[in-house]
Amino acid sequence: MTLPSSRIINGLGIVGAVSSMLFALLFLQGHLGLEPCPLCVVDRAIIITLGCLFLAAALHNPQKVGRRIYAAITSVVALTGVAVCWRHIWLQNLPEDLVPSCGPGLDYMLDTLPIAETVEILFTATGECADIQWNLMGLTIPEQTLIVFNGFLFLALVQLFRKTP
Repeated sequence: MTLPSSRIINGLGIVGAVSSMLFALLFLQGHLGLEPCPLCVVDRAIIITLGCLFLAAALHNPQKVGRRIYAAITSVVALTGVAVCWRHIWLQNLPEDLVPSCGPGLDYMLDTLPIAETVEILFTATGECADIQWNLMGLTIPEQTLIVFNGFLFLALVQLFRKTP
């Protein structure tokens, strides 16, 4: 079995990122009126980053070493998305009395706090991220996003470990 070309795999990553963002912006936010929590905003930023990485790799179309460099970076970014999703899922499954307090709004934190402190608050407070606002076939939004990040990770690992030049 031969793998599709690197450009096709990178194109799948681009399509995945664009369709994920369209779903989030047009359906979840536009149609359902759901405002993203701070961890959802982080997820969106990671998806945009992944889309840009897949786009750069597709346009550059490097050979073996360059392809592996893009794939390694993309894998790390996708794994970061997986970690954020696990944190989000964990928060949603905590008993109500153990949910951490809500932190200040993400816009406020980005405007007034250093980035390191903002990241720390995102991963220690964010009680508003424990709310389950919508689900599809029993999967919450972060569980669906985890599947998306695993798809991106799969594409990156195919590029990283492919044998063909």
